[in-house]
Amino acid sequence: MKISGKIKVIGEVQTFGNNGFRKRDLVIETLEKYSETILIEFVQDKTDLLNGYQIGTEIDVFINLRGREWTNPQGEKKYFNSIQGWKIQTITNNNPPISSGNPSLKNIIDDDDDLAFL
Repeated sequence: MKISGKIKVIGEVQTFGNNGFRKRDLVIETLEKYSETILIEFVQDKTDLLNGYQIGTEIDVFINLRGREWTNPQGEKKYFNSIQGWKIQTITNNNPPISSGNPSLKNIIDDDDDLAFL
């Protein structure tokens, strides 16, 4: 799955336990009319994917949804979900690419930067 949004928060790397489990949080605000604020976790070597990104950058984040069951000390089952990121790319252009197979669009764009009129 993919979520598109603008970076709102980039957390610090957190390390847990004797095995050195690493986790880093990213918060994005989606680009929809009614935007949502989404927390995405990056774990282990994927925490490094956030290096070099800055708040305000528009990105696509590729994610996996994770779910787990836990039984508390009273014997009640609880269920938890998380969103884990595994790939990020900067959104460079919101316009769809022009296909060279479409002759009407192909004629509009000229190699010598002259405006073409139809």
